Amino acid sequence: MPGGRLTHHERQAIAEGLGQGLSYTDIAGRLGRPISTVTREVARNGGPTAYRADAAHRATTGRARRRKQPTAPAAATTAGDMHGRDPEAVLELEEQFTAMMVATGLPRMTARVLTCLYVTDGGSLTATELAERLQVSPASVSKAVGELEQQELIRRERDPGRRRDRYVIDADAWFRGWMASARQNAMLADFTLRGAQVLGTTTPAGTRMQDMGHFFEHVGRTMIEASEQWRQADAERRNTPD
Repeated sequence: MPGGRLTHHERQAIAEGLGQGLSYTDIAGRLGRPISTVTREVARNGGPTAYRADAAHRATTGRARRRKQPTAPAAATTAGDMHGRDPEAVLELEEQFTAMMVATGLPRMTARVLTCLYVTDGGSLTATELAERLQVSPASVSKAVGELEQQELIRRERDPGRRRDRYVIDADAWFRGWMASARQNAMLADFTLRGAQVLGTTTPAGTRMQDMGHFFEHVGRTMIEASEQWRQADAERRNTPD
């Protein structure tokens, strides 16, 4: 059934299709499934180069088993602040959010930490709370939050009255992350344009380096312009009565 869970046989067909270089559209057509089902399945289980049918099936079976135990500590990262939400729907949302973040290039643990912060109503958790909710080691959390801080997707705050830090997600998280990426593009542009001068702009290597520099220069400038436009539009939206 198009809306039912993927079978092990279907997962094997997905793996074979990926191995043959088929597109998601072709694989979905073979299975009679929506394209979104195939893309989500592949993204949450290692991506197109690492997808394995047996491993994906075991992982899905494990997630289904955890859903049947909503009172267990690891059943839902948002346990205790559901506000009447459907726990299974929240878990599905978390899995899809994590899969999307992995598809953008984030390591899986880093994506899980980011997801956990986003779906928590308070928007902030300590390293200990993250480790408990995700049922992972503190070392894994430490590495993940370090990566997210470096990309400026979260910020660190001192927990008032306690000797520990809280990791916070807020409305400006993606703006800061976007600007960090824009600055990185500007640095790449500067480096490659200087590299082109060293290699000689009329040589094949120098021309290649120069083209790269112009690309990152353009992208970085466009990202900054887009962020400024968003800031203005967001301010107008917030100041406009519903």
